[in-house]
Formats: sequence, structure tokens, C-alpha cells
Amino acid sequence: MLLYLLTLTFIFITIGTLLLIKNNRNYWTQKGLIPHIKSISLFGNVFPVFVSRSMSMIEFITQVYKKFPDAKYTGILQFQTPVIVLRDPDLIRDICIRNFDHFEDHESFVSNDVDPLLAKNLFFLRGKRWREMRHFLSPSFTRNKMNFLFELVSKCSENFIKYFLDNLEEINSVEMKDIFTRYTNDVIATAAFGITVNSLKDRNNEFYLKGKQVTDFSSIRRGLKIFALRFFKPIMKLLNESLLPRSCINFFQKIIQETVKIRDEKNIIRPDMIHLLMEASRNEKGVEVTTDDIVAQSLIFFAAGFSTIATVMSFAVHELAVNSEIQEKLRQEVDYFTKQEGKISYDTLSKMKYMDMVISETLRKYPANAIMNRMCVKKYTLPKSTPDSNEYTIEPNSLIWLPIYALHHDENNFPNPEKFDPERFNDDNKKNINPHSYIPFGVGPRKCIGNRFALMEIKILIVYLLQNFVIEREERTKHPIIFEKSFLVVADGELWVKFRKRNQDIIE
Repeated sequence: MLLYLLTLTFIFITIGTLLLIKNNRNYWTQKGLIPHIKSISLFGNVFPVFVSRSMSMIEFITQVYKKFPDAKYTGILQFQTPVIVLRDPDLIRDICIRNFDHFEDHESFVSNDVDPLLAKNLFFLRGKRWREMRHFLSPSFTRNKMNFLFELVSKCSENFIKYFLDNLEEINSVEMKDIFTRYTNDVIATAAFGITVNSLKDRNNEFYLKGKQVTDFSSIRRGLKIFALRFFKPIMKLLNESLLPRSCINFFQKIIQETVKIRDEKNIIRPDMIHLLMEASRNEKGVEVTTDDIVAQSLIFFAAGFSTIATVMSFAVHELAVNSEIQEKLRQEVDYFTKQEGKISYDTLSKMKYMDMVISETLRKYPANAIMNRMCVKKYTLPKSTPDSNEYTIEPNSLIWLPIYALHHDENNFPNPEKFDPERFNDDNKKNINPHSYIPFGVGPRKCIGNRFALMEIKILIVYLLQNFVIEREERTKHPIIFEKSFLVVADGELWVKFRKRNQDIIE
């Protein structure tokens, strides 16, 4: 089946290349004096990122961003789709907030025909259905609801620390990509699916193994599927090929459907995301919310939280290991609040200003996504990119890219950007940051709905880590971090540190 798919894909790529190469090369030239980067063949400008994998998205977007340093935006092609890469934070504000109705959708390569379940999740929904589902989901991510979920996350953090306190022989060499994906897996299992697992103890539990399959976007097979779903949807439908493995979708679908059925029948209440979604579906008037909708939102919650949050956590702990003075200052804050308030609560986390500074700086230096996109749904005319260029009218189905990584590493926005400096976000300095130059969770109504949960999940584990261990370099610790040649912000290879047990343990 895969060979058949590869053959068909190759044939269509060849035909498409012959038909489109001329138009592709001439697109921006025909538009006049728009600052742009010359493209090649079917792939536009993105061949080295999406096809050959010879360049990371970080490298690519940084090159595009720096090509025209005085421009408000730059034109490129993503395959045959025109893309405007925004450089000006004020223009980002105008497009993503003030004129959001022109750019309310994300690009989507899944459809109801090929991936009916995946197409229902909030990230890929469009138009009226997106607005309905966003309104439906928003109450589940308020500050009060984070208090509701806090105990579940805290219990996972306690189990994580207890494992290492019980297995001190393992703390001298800790590979963070592995241990933190196990932590995030356990958090999502309990908070979003109502299942309790301990992936450090039971290293091959089915939930963790299925999660690894769902979130593996580095394989050539997954890359080919994304390409084929983008350009050859009828063929993919004919072959019954979905983006995610059917076995994984069926696994998670069965869990949620059975859980919802049992809780409805027995009136079971558990403080987790399923309960919040079930509660919201009962209270929502005029909007149809099915069990499949709940499954779809839980699945994207899993996909977004499994590796993404673990990666951010790894970067944060890495920086604490190589910046001992920052780690010690943060530990002092943690110890102060532990002594003052006893057991850490969600409200306690909210009071930790230096913790917030450290995580904010982590997300600046290592945003989870190098770019984020918006799709034009109504014609929109941009101002001139440079004084001597033309205005540009964006047509429907064209794309906008928000170059998050490049914005965060622009010296004009953040001086000495490669330095890890939490003081950028103290009360005095953060007032000088243009809020639209710092967008780790996106911006506007399409901003990540789960950002509060993600921050809580990261902060609570760091609290428990610092209460019990000193984090240090290991002989394999690499600094600065080298990034994987991927479209995500991911470290290349393993990330090693060691934990040194503190003299007095907080968790017995």
C-alpha cells in the first residue's frame, strides 16, 4: 500500500511540476515591487524544510525574516500557495486582532472525507463551526477550571518525583526528552482521558506507546502523508489513508466513548477534562456537541500536550542546569512559598513572579512553534512593505505566517537574544516589550486555548523538582542547544542533565 501511494505521489508531483513551474517562479514578479524571495518548481520556497529536510524551520524562517530587514513583510510561496511573512508587530496586531474577520482560519490539510474525527478538532475547524466550538470550549480553560484540574496534575508531579527519590541510582544521568514525555503522557491520560498511568514505572503502557505514534511527525512516512493529504485528497480518500494511524484513533475513541457512556449512566463525576466537556455540552444551547466532538478535542489536547509541553519543559530545565544562579534564585522563591503556604496550590503558582519570568524567557528563546499561520478568508489590502514598494492585496486562501521564532530572536525586540535572561520579564522591563513581538501561544482569538493548562503543568513539576533536587550539567549536556531539522522547535538528539538530591526532601 505504501509503495502504491509513493508511486502515485511521484507521478502527480512530476505532472504538477511541469504544469506549475512557470507560474510559480513568476508569481511575485507579477505583483510588482513586493519584497520577496525567488521560488523554484512545485515546492515554492519550502523544499528544504518540508521535502528534503535539509534545513530546520528555525533556520528557514530566520533567513526569510532577515532577508529584508527594513520591510514590514516578505512574500514567499509554500508550494503553490502565496504566503506573506509578517515582520512588523503592529501589522501582526492589525491582522490577528483588529481585522481578525479577514484571517480567522488556520490552514488545514485534513477533511471530513479523509479524517472525519481529526477534522472536528478546534485547531482545524473553520468559520462558524470554529466559533461555536471555541465558545463551547472556552469555559473549560478558565482560571477557576484550572483550580479544578490542579490536583490531578499535582498528583502526576508527585509521582514523577517519588519515582526518582525511590530510584536514586537513575538521577546521575537523566535524558529529559524521555522522562518529560512520560510525565506529560500521564498528565493527559488522567486530565483529558480519565485514566491513571505511571509511565516511569510502566514504561511500555499502551497509552504511552499510542501517544508516541500519534505525535511522531519526524518520520518520512508521516511527512509523505501530510504532502499527499494536502495535494491529493481524493487519492487518500480512495486509499482510506488518514494522517494518524487508525489503530491510535480507534484506541482513544473507544476510551472516551466508553467513559462518557459509563459516566452518563452512573452519574460519575471526576475532576478532569472529560467531565468539563460533558458539563459544557449539557449547558450549551443551540450548538450540537457529540461524543465524537469530545473525542476530537481530547485528541488534539493530547497531540498538543504530549511532546510540545515536554519539549518546553526540557528547554527550561536545561537552562536551569547551565545557569545555576537563576536556578538558585528560583529555588529560593519556591522554598519561600512552600514555607509560607505549605502545600502548593494553583493560586500559589500564580504568585511566583520569578517562576513566571523563567518560563516566559524559556518560551521566548524556545517557542514551541517556529511559525504559526492564518488563512485569508476575505480580501485584505496591506500597506506598503517598504516606502518604494507597492501595496499588496491578499486574496482568499492565501496564507499569513507569524514568524514567532524570528520575532523572539530579533535584537530590536529582545537585545542579546541568545542570552537566557528572565529579567527581561520583570515588572519594569516587560512594559517595554511590544506585546505582539512576543507570541509563544499565538495572538488574537486563535491564540492557544490551552495555554493556562500548559503553564500550570510546566510550573508545578519544576516546583517539585526544585524542592527535591539540584539540577546540574551531565557530561553529555550540550550548550548551546542544536535544533533538529524539523518544522518544529526540537533539540537535535538527546538532552541530558543530572539531579542531585537536596539535603531535605519535601515529599516523603
